[in-house]
Amino acid sequence: MVQYMATRLDTSFAALSDPTRRGVLERLGQADASITELAAKFHMTLTGMKKHVGVLEQAGLVTTQKVGRVRMCQLGPRRLEEETAWLKRYRQLWDERFDELEKVVEELTRKEKNDGRSDSE
Repeated sequence: MVQYMATRLDTSFAALSDPTRRGVLERLGQADASITELAAKFHMTLTGMKKHVGVLEQAGLVTTQKVGRVRMCQLGPRRLEEETAWLKRYRQLWDERFDELEKVVEELTRKEKNDGRSDSE
């Protein structure tokens, strides 16, 4: 199960790492679109867009369906719950570390102020 989740996270984050693919997801969040429409919107070739859509499809973030001669794209069934949970765990870890760092900085600042008063008195 852990290995499956790691593979799934890798696939998802790899798909989301590209700004064009994130843009495609945003666009499909508004309405379904053909690969031709997506290629035109992002000023790229059909082949290039097919590759991007293929990566998103592998990650389960997009599904495609052939309607006549047109391949239509829509958001996939995945809702990125595992990815969100993973990010949440790391955000919590970093929040805790920054809270500790803030305490250290406050303590050093307080000591510095106290040391400054001792020298001037």
